[in-house]
Amino acid sequence: MPQENSAPRLVLASASPRRLELLRQIGLPPETVIPADIDESPLPRELPRQYASRIAAAKRDAVAPDHPGSIVLAADTVVARGRRILPKADTVQVARDCLKLLSGERHRVYGGIALCGPDGRRTARVVLTSVVFKRLSHDEIESYLASGEWDGKAGGYAIQGRAAAFVRQINGSYSNVVGLPLFETAQLLQGMGLRS
Repeated sequence: MPQENSAPRLVLASASPRRLELLRQIGLPPETVIPADIDESPLPRELPRQYASRIAAAKRDAVAPDHPGSIVLAADTVVARGRRILPKADTVQVARDCLKLLSGERHRVYGGIALCGPDGRRTARVVLTSVVFKRLSHDEIESYLASGEWDGKAGGYAIQGRAAAFVRQINGSYSNVVGLPLFETAQLLQGMGLRS
């Protein structure tokens, strides 16, 4: 039963099962999961870092007003080649286009984190991870597409699945590429009074 001095409730403003699993992994399972209903379209000429920050904050701000006294955590993961924001793959062709673009190249994954504390205080951060893919053959791309792992994933791949075999180099947070940079998220949550 909650007590007056108990830790604040954690609300996850995300529909991502990966983010939920990552929070459970570090002993911080949210009490409630409420996906934010927002427009995630990039603005004209919006840079990837700005986009990740804006969308994470918009998700937080959409959910926080209904949960006073709780910690609301929102996040967004953006895969980018240079200034180009890659879409969340919703068709095989979109995923194929993303994988061809990433093949043999370095790309960046921006993880936007946005929180609202029990007192209404807001904080945010963007975490950057650099990823290098090996050069992918036609057969490797088609085999990956057949797995279905690409569905709904930013950039058309899930690093925690079969695409792990494509990663030649990674610099930065692995969990950020999965969907939530755990070190930074845990630090921000601790700053708001929530520890595992």
